[in-house]
Amino acid sequence: MTESYRRSGDEMPQDGPFGYGDHYGRQPGHEAGHGARAAGEHAFPPPPAYAPGSRRRARRPVALIAAVALASGLIGGGSAALIAGATTQSASSGPSTPLVNAGKSSGSGVSGVAKAVSPAIVEIKARTGSGESTGSGVVVSGNGEIVTNNHVVSGARTVTVTFSDGSRKTAQVTGTDPGKDLALVTVRGAKGLTAASLGDSDKIAVGDQVVAIGSPEGLTGSVTSGIVSALNRDVTVPKEEGQGQDQGQGQGGPGDGGGWPFEFGGNQYNGDTGSSKTSYKAIQTDASLNPGNSGGALINMQGQIIGINSAMYSPSSASSSSAGSVGLGFAIPINTVKADLDALRDGGSGGSSGV
Repeated sequence: MTESYRRSGDEMPQDGPFGYGDHYGRQPGHEAGHGARAAGEHAFPPPPAYAPGSRRRARRPVALIAAVALASGLIGGGSAALIAGATTQSASSGPSTPLVNAGKSSGSGVSGVAKAVSPAIVEIKARTGSGESTGSGVVVSGNGEIVTNNHVVSGARTVTVTFSDGSRKTAQVTGTDPGKDLALVTVRGAKGLTAASLGDSDKIAVGDQVVAIGSPEGLTGSVTSGIVSALNRDVTVPKEEGQGQDQGQGQGGPGDGGGWPFEFGGNQYNGDTGSSKTSYKAIQTDASLNPGNSGGALINMQGQIIGINSAMYSPSSASSSSAGSVGLGFAIPINTVKADLDALRDGGSGGSSGV
């Protein structure tokens, strides 16, 4: 502010010992080395160090800057308090996975998400009359409610859940919805389980980083990462028990290149989808998914579940040297799951198996 005053010429310079003159206080026209004034030259008293009124004007910008800084601090503090209050609210009753701040210098990124959410992801083994299917599930309440795909538990006689700490519990199928490829199983007598935080799938965008956790080929708690490749993909899957392959486990076995069959873009993948089928809008991701990931979690970088992994392309002709994920995976949006939860608790459109 003071620099602008000096350039305007309204005030005298104030950077020397006097209000005007050269750096040493001499009058213009005086040369260095002249010891006395010329004859007849009059002496003038030195002016005051500051022009009258300059101190009063100089204080105003300083006071204004201080007021602006104080106001900014108050506004910023209020915003921070609002943000902190919003992120500390619990998404469900009982213990839940903590939200992960991906901007922190430690415990952030994929490793932070995996550490926070893994306790809420389980492996599911469903034994049917024709074999055993292996999939994954997401704990959605502390009393043992677990969301998975319908095709993981369809026709199951017994269901076994393995938690991240290695403990195993028997579960029963509470409700199924073949039209959305969703199911709810409940662990008997469970209390105080860590439940996942469910996010908002309407807020995700193509390119967002995501993490997938599940049990591919029976490898419980496997973590992969990628991005959201596309939204609202039309995916078609079988509705009835026994169609296609059971997750590459039991019927075909690991390494056979199979997975739950689905249709996309008019083509069939991983086998025949049969005549009874259903379609839904899916999230496409390039996070590595393999048979056994179905029913597991697709997670954003805040540690919130945004989708339930449901289908992946697995080349049927893949050899042992080239088998594996090719970066084409699909997940049911979590908002679809949340809208269906109450119906699943009541048995769902497919009813309860009662195991």
